[in-house]
Amino acid sequence: MIAKTSTLQDVARVAGVSTATVSRALSNPNMVSESTRRRVSKAVEVSGYRVNRAARNLRTQRAHSVLVLLPDLANPFFSTILEGISLNLSRKGYSMLIASTKQVHGSGERLVDYLDDARADGMIILDGALEPDVIASLKTGQQSKRVLFACEWIEEQEFPSVRSENRRGTKAAVRYLHDIGHRKIGHVTGPEGNVLMQARKDAFVEEIATHQLEQHPEWIIPGDFSLAAGCRAANAWIALENRPTAMFCASDQIAMGFISELSRRNFKVPDDVSVMGFDDIDLAEQFIPPLTSMRQDRLLLGETAAAMLLERLESPEGTGSEHAAVIPVSLIIRGSTAAPR
Repeated sequence: MIAKTSTLQDVARVAGVSTATVSRALSNPNMVSESTRRRVSKAVEVSGYRVNRAARNLRTQRAHSVLVLLPDLANPFFSTILEGISLNLSRKGYSMLIASTKQVHGSGERLVDYLDDARADGMIILDGALEPDVIASLKTGQQSKRVLFACEWIEEQEFPSVRSENRRGTKAAVRYLHDIGHRKIGHVTGPEGNVLMQARKDAFVEEIATHQLEQHPEWIIPGDFSLAAGCRAANAWIALENRPTAMFCASDQIAMGFISELSRRNFKVPDDVSVMGFDDIDLAEQFIPPLTSMRQDRLLLGETAAAMLLERLESPEGTGSEHAAVIPVSLIIRGSTAAPR
């Protein structure tokens, strides 16, 4: 016996509505009432109906998928953002494709090919270091209305974006360290040329000046958001004759690498130096010592990015009500920081 495949008519019969109403509820749920959506959803579950995506895509001339471009697939920072993006996309019947900047560039393929070849309807980019020619190709024609930047952004470009309060968060971190007694505060930056690195570094320097604290060029140590950069920065801190009593790191991974290398070299955190990060990734609470960090609401960031892009994709003009969204950050105090000893 071959089980009968459920049809749209089966769903309509169970729900007690027309097939046209079922079609609208599945393809454009905003066009029907909440009660109708619930009835159709229950009928789909009871009947075992499955949407024929290939047929739908052929009919609508859309892929119903969004490409998410990451600078580093191995970085755990992005996992919760991807979850937020996926949650909002799936609610609207879209799937998520994931690629890395290195993967696309290494293959010789153009990013815009994903849009031109109808493999993706839109694109969420979490990399602010794209080459000028890539940016130029994304700005042509209607393509710019199908691209959104999240976390990072391109200065002086008009792409819509979602980002966290990087400057306010950095200033709050410096104020916190100052309030618990630190007067010698250093900083480990992100990679040179990165928009997040620059925003956080500028805010750090400004807040240090606001409190009239010591500033020394060697107290700002270059990094690249990685564990290895944190290890290198720890060795640079150890080599200083005049060491800061607190270090604000531009990412949690930097802070964790910094603390790990200090531990290997028999220094203790926060006894010898307070260390804090930025992001509050999942491991931060379980790290030893638990890491003080500026928390980014990465789930909300991902959900907001998906919602803003879908609003543009589904509007006839390809525009949305919001062009730039800024997600609040919050200070999470744990055991890696304390008053200077």
